[in-house]
Amino acid sequence: MKVSIEEHLQQLRSRATELLLREDWNEYINLYSRFISLCRSHLLAASSGAASDSVHKTLCLALSNRAEGRFRSRDLPGALEDCDDALDLDPAHLKSLLCKAKVLLDLDRYSSASECLKLALASQPSGGAADVVRGLSYRCRKLEAQSRTGSFDLSDWILNGFSEKCPDLAEYIGPVEIRRSTNGGRGLFATKNVEAGTPLVVTRAVVVGRGILPESGDRHGESARMVMWKDFVDKILDVAEKCSRTLCLIYQLSAGTGQGELDVPDIDLFKPEAAEELFVLKSKKPDVGRILKVLDVNCLREEGFSAGIHGKHSNYIGVGLWILPSFVNHSCSPNARRLHVGDRVVVHASRDVKAGEEITFPYFNVLLPLDDRRAMAKGWGFECSCERCRLEESVGFRQEMRELEMVMKSGTDLDGVAVRLEEGMSRWTVKGKAKGFLRASFWPAYSGVYESERLTRRCGRRIPAVSMAVQSVSEAVGGDERILRALLRRLKRGGGDAMEMDKAMRLGRGTYGKIMKKAAMKALCEVALVHYAN
Repeated sequence: MKVSIEEHLQQLRSRATELLLREDWNEYINLYSRFISLCRSHLLAASSGAASDSVHKTLCLALSNRAEGRFRSRDLPGALEDCDDALDLDPAHLKSLLCKAKVLLDLDRYSSASECLKLALASQPSGGAADVVRGLSYRCRKLEAQSRTGSFDLSDWILNGFSEKCPDLAEYIGPVEIRRSTNGGRGLFATKNVEAGTPLVVTRAVVVGRGILPESGDRHGESARMVMWKDFVDKILDVAEKCSRTLCLIYQLSAGTGQGELDVPDIDLFKPEAAEELFVLKSKKPDVGRILKVLDVNCLREEGFSAGIHGKHSNYIGVGLWILPSFVNHSCSPNARRLHVGDRVVVHASRDVKAGEEITFPYFNVLLPLDDRRAMAKGWGFECSCERCRLEESVGFRQEMRELEMVMKSGTDLDGVAVRLEEGMSRWTVKGKAKGFLRASFWPAYSGVYESERLTRRCGRRIPAVSMAVQSVSEAVGGDERILRALLRRLKRGGGDAMEMDKAMRLGRGTYGKIMKKAAMKALCEVALVHYAN
């Protein structure tokens, strides 16, 4: 007996439900792909209008179900295509409208998602569907406002001890543009004056790989690292193959040396609403060799503190590819930091930045002397020539500084190192910002003194008060938890006044960004105090 298409669909539903519960999205998608082909064959052969209408409805539902499967498997372009095909058959199909809205939200296309939800609302949904529409509409309005204003607030999440799900953050590109850098490459530059803490870029990772690696020295450590890296690369290649936009943006990044002078892309290319015709490639198949080189040069590790505040294991490691932040170059006198929130990274000014100034990160620990920083830069494959490195290289008292470095590294006489450096800067007529540079290079010594009441008393007025030293160093290298901690410890001991508390809050904004209220900032500072004490 011939089985009708409705009966065939009913038979498939139980199998689809099983696959749904198992989250076997590949087989789920394959199942509906076969059924969609069957529906289309029936449409071509249908002779009556009634039969054709029935198949249209069935096809519409099948496309919507496959779209949901593609959405769950992160094939967002494929899911969007299925939703559009279903809506061509029935422009008011509620399930397809809701799936399309979810896809558009995950693609950070908030205005388009909002239009889709208006159509869903016009269909007068009831019960659970109405709740879904209202929930998505609220989320859409919130994200659209964030993307337009750059105003983010993580206060509730922080005050609840990071126990809740990571907050929803919008894609945001602030007052920045890509320009040719003084190092000959490309960099991100401020287009206007911005205050410390101002968000500059908020963006989602292409992929983040996370894991707990064995203890240092464990013979399985390298093997676990390689497995994690392979899984990460496989996910990158999968996303790149599914989405030509993502592949095109990955190709905008440097693949290392030997490429010649690279084009400087317009910042609008990185905005979610950029026109699709900008992302047409000759070949949709990813160039694996090129992508591996891009990953080698551009991947970022999640900041240790960002992992710490989530209560991660001490051997936790997270690595990801964030497209626009990959254009940010290193400086030993950086003016920006990043805070990782889920798969998003928030890039903010860590000190006041002037219009036209290049946005820079510290790629490694910059609270160390010049020779140590040079060795780390060499490991990254470059030589830093920032203002701070040039100053320290050119001074005539390099030998005296090297002698102080040796004493500091021995871990003894830290107070003597700090005092001798202050006395030396007076003799060498070092002034202004240069003092902050040198204090930053010897911060381990200053920090050791400020953490000990005995050493602080012994130094007396021969070294600056902690608030003065903190301000000097933060003006040189921007906000940093380790600098902030020195000031917080003084306040914790009962020292300081309202002015110093205000300095701590300003330094906190430079360290974490202006993305929380004062109460949340204080709570986060407490976490930092505990985290860096361990």
